[in-house]
Amino acid sequence: MGIWIGLVLGFAVITIPVMIYNSLVQKRNQVKNAWSQIDVQLKRRIELIPNLVETVKGYANFEQKTLQDVISARNSAMSAPGTATGQATADNALSGALRQFFALSEAYPDLKANASFLNLQEELSNTESRIAYARQFYNDAVLAYNNSVSSFPTVVIASLFKFSVTDSFEATEAEKTAPKVQF
Repeated sequence: MGIWIGLVLGFAVITIPVMIYNSLVQKRNQVKNAWSQIDVQLKRRIELIPNLVETVKGYANFEQKTLQDVISARNSAMSAPGTATGQATADNALSGALRQFFALSEAYPDLKANASFLNLQEELSNTESRIAYARQFYNDAVLAYNNSVSSFPTVVIASLFKFSVTDSFEATEAEKTAPKVQF
């Protein structure tokens, strides 16, 4: 009888840490997958912007500073660090520039009637929705992972194998406020 209890306890001592470790690996991989989904959508948006800028360049009166802000924000997003914080900062700047851009486009009836502009605006709008969904998915995965890394008894295995808390993808204060538009 004592041998059986020893075998069961020995099995539990080996199996439980392995199960915890595997759970941490799965959650870390979920975070990586969620990040790659954000990355795909951000790259898609970056690829649409040159077409949008070229379409608008034909309207000579359009705010050149706004166009330059969009181009500059796009370039920053392309060269942003691959971390959640670095990418979030660049993404937030690009989102703000695009909001300002589309707000100003309301003052140009010919531009608003341009089929290419309308198609690109629709594509960017759809992409923004996908980015928002991917951000939420990423933040949910980060929350589950961080909870596991920080909770007992998982924290013991996490610290042994150097699993650490991951940053969420957060909006900046600038992104939380509506842009000011002046004509």
